[in-house]
Amino acid sequence: MLIELQGSRLTQAILERDDNQVWCAVSNVSDDHAMTAIDNGYYELLVSIVSLGDDGFVCDKGHLWQYAVPVKKVELTQDDVGL
Repeated sequence: MLIELQGSRLTQAILERDDNQVWCAVSNVSDDHAMTAIDNGYYELLVSIVSLGDDGFVCDKGHLWQYAVPVKKVELTQDDVGL
């Protein structure tokens, strides 16, 4: 049986595949905390993760995070906002 990767484990697998940037919701508490923060509008916790070190995930600004959940950034359309 295959285990589906998700959350920080999925980000780790993406980086190990040699991708050089992954947009993630980040936290030093948990994967769930990272997603809750984004859901509550703390968009400063939506960052580009560029590497994985021994101590955690590193964003493009050099900050270290313990948890990084990959997310999609998409452009809104006129239909999305009801115009």
